[in-house]
Amino acid sequence: MLLKRPENDVAPVNLLLVEDDDFEAAAVKRAFLKARISNTIIRASDGEEALDILEGRHPEKSISSPLIALVDINMPRMGGMEFIAELRKRPHLSSLICFVLTTSSDPDDVSEAYALNVAGYIVKQTAGEDFSNLLNLLGDYWVTVQMPCSPAPHPVPS
Repeated sequence: MLLKRPENDVAPVNLLLVEDDDFEAAAVKRAFLKARISNTIIRASDGEEALDILEGRHPEKSISSPLIALVDINMPRMGGMEFIAELRKRPHLSSLICFVLTTSSDPDDVSEAYALNVAGYIVKQTAGEDFSNLLNLLGDYWVTVQMPCSPAPHPVPS
């Protein structure tokens, strides 16, 4: 099964998983496989690598639109909040749908994430045993919410 839009827009959603912990990343991928969701998942180990992927600068990884980002917040080099803040500054990436997926339930982290216009904040322990809730949320979100057909064009270097 693919998470995809109904009607004319049948492109499946690609998922950008921004997660530094190998165990957590594997758990997310296993949950998708267990739910028989076969969407492409591209993993970045921190915000800098994620930006390189999104900007087409990564030597080995690329991702196409449409996409949703699942972002951890506590990572080396560039954490999730800094990554999302960077996205919001870049016109061609500012509308990227981001869900925070983290172990932090700190109210300040939750507030900061929503101030950066995330679509949702999910605490990993809450998702824990019943990760299918997250998968259902993503599936419902993708097929319900009207989104642009394609991203804004990348800026042309001068």
